[in-house]
Formats: sequence, structure tokens, C-alpha cells
Amino acid sequence: MFYGKSYFSAAIFSSLLFCLCACRDKKKDNKKEPLPVILKKDSAAGRKSEAARDAAPIINITDSVAPKANIIYIKDSAATSVRLSQKLAQIYGSKLGAVIKQNKLKVTGPPIAWYRTQKAPFFFEAGLPVDKKPAKLPKNILYKTIGGDSALIAHFYGPYEQTSMAYEALNDWLKDRKKRLKAAAYEIYVTDPIDKNGKAVDPFKVQTDIIFPHN
Repeated sequence: MFYGKSYFSAAIFSSLLFCLCACRDKKKDNKKEPLPVILKKDSAAGRKSEAARDAAPIINITDSVAPKANIIYIKDSAATSVRLSQKLAQIYGSKLGAVIKQNKLKVTGPPIAWYRTQKAPFFFEAGLPVDKKPAKLPKNILYKTIGGDSALIAHFYGPYEQTSMAYEALNDWLKDRKKRLKAAAYEIYVTDPIDKNGKAVDPFKVQTDIIFPHN
């Protein structure tokens, strides 16, 4: 898991961020009715990858309740995918790590991110769940609670660039049942893509949860 005895380092998170950012510049805007988050589409990189040819991702979808969590997070933007990768690593590592240490907080789960755009310039929020509301936060660090409402949850196992399949499945589920997103979708990076020996984990064993709060 991403969370445990130490905070998330840039090195540990870099593998996921590389996959995450590599496929964002090639996303196209969805022309349908606007939603709180722009829908993903398959990228050229995702279609041509060895992983995509050899195996399909596993997507388990459940209609449940989003887990409750106290989140400290940062709102930011990035002009390029490279800069996005750098900023996410800094946020999950040093910036939020320092606040957690100063407030004597405990990280209670893996990193979370909301993406308001799927192509440059990127507007996003990146946060970590903690055990309690901090007593005092710097101006650039924000706090909110999430969860407790109805949500469609996709447990995705596979290369990050193929997560568009999960987004499509979630949106089809909502459409079939005449339901709508009630808030922005978000992603939870459940599994560390790098093992304790510094080696990349089989991408089909890496879990990303995609949460669709719905009415």
C-alpha cells in the first residue's frame, strides 16, 4: 500500500505519475453534456502498449457508499504533463508530509486526486486522508471531508493508461439507470506501483479505485 510507516516519497510515486501523466496530453474533450469531470478516452499510448495487447484490465464495479475520510489537500495547476508529475510528487511527499508532521497527524489511506481537466493546462486537487482535522493549516493547504454518500466504485487493476475503460463502464452504468454524477469523480491510488526492493510491480496487480458520487 502507499501508506504506512513513512510518508510517500517522490521516488515511490514516480512510476505511477509517469503512467498517469504520459496519457493525459492525448485525451480529447468529451462533447456530450458537461459533467463535473471530463470523461477519459483511450490514448494512442494505451492502445499500442504491450500490456494492452497481451491482457485486459480487471474492473470490478460496485454501487456502494463512498468511504468517509478527512482530507488535507492542495489545489494547483500545471502547464505540462511533466510539470504535473513533478507537482504531484512534491504535494504527496514534502508539502503534505510537512503539514502531517507539524500537526502530528496520521495518514489513514492512499493518495487521492481530482482532475478538472484531462489535457494541458491541468487543474487538479491532490490530497491525503488523515486521522483528524488539523488544528491549523498553512494558507495553501485545504481541508475537507468526503464520503458517506452513494457512489459507484470501480476497482481497477491494470496499466493506468487503460483507466478510460473504467470511466466508460461507470458512465454507461449511470446512463442505463438514469442517474447522474452529483460531484466530481476522483481517483484513489490504492497500490504502490514500486515494491520494497524498488522494482516495478506487475501493472495488473496495481489497484486504482475510481469513485463516482451519484444521485
